[in-house]
Amino acid sequence: MSVLARIVAGTRARLAATPVDREALARAAAAAPPPPSAWEALTAPGTRVIAEVKRKSPSQGAIRADADPVAVARGYMSAGAAAISVLTEPDHFGGSLDDLRAVAAAVAAPCLRKDFVVDARQLDEARVAGASLVLLMASVLDDAELAALSAHADALGLAALVEAHDEREVERALAAGARILGVNNRDLKTLAVDLATAERLRPMIPAGVIAVAESGVQTRADVLRLEDAGYDCFLVGSSLMAAPDPARALAALLGRDAGGPEEVVRA
Repeated sequence: MSVLARIVAGTRARLAATPVDREALARAAAAAPPPPSAWEALTAPGTRVIAEVKRKSPSQGAIRADADPVAVARGYMSAGAAAISVLTEPDHFGGSLDDLRAVAAAVAAPCLRKDFVVDARQLDEARVAGASLVLLMASVLDDAELAALSAHADALGLAALVEAHDEREVERALAAGARILGVNNRDLKTLAVDLATAERLRPMIPAGVIAVAESGVQTRADVLRLEDAGYDCFLVGSSLMAAPDPARALAALLGRDAGGPEEVVRA
């Protein structure tokens, strides 16, 4: 069984083992106040980074096990993050809904629930916790599930970041109506990362759809390379969390001096 299959199986088992009052949860989601607009944040001028709060990962193990998600998120905001991604998967990434809830309450930016979504319940939970975005993975969901969860997210006022890894998944994401499409540079079988994946798939993403490059962005040179390929929005986690100062690392990715918001001249 692949790493992805194990995580998804664990997610389904955890949901089954922790039943909730679905009607009460749906009412709470419907009554939650409107979150910050993900679309506005991700279409603002300039380079936009969705900066991620992540304690560990299957590919790297422990990254920053004792991270305070609110402190990290506030640092990201000071460095110019457009949005904050919060891992909520507990077993393999060390996250929780409590992390998302705390970050969403502490920052004014849109927050992404980063998890392995397989059930509408998880979207309701995200909405109640204050999320503006949710991740939907084409590699995890079949066409019917992807369409149904995309529609449910839309009904809740959540933006869906639909993630693809190859040509077929890009086609499926677009067929499901994706307006924000993430290209993940990580091979889910080997966990290897190759930025050429994003470069290869970018021409398939039409105008009017926000294209997000995911995984493998570590340096300012990586950002410039992918901007040349047509991306201006990036989801970055491991390289920031592994840095001695995640906020300073984000400022460097954005080409800004650590002490201020001035954009460094592009090479």
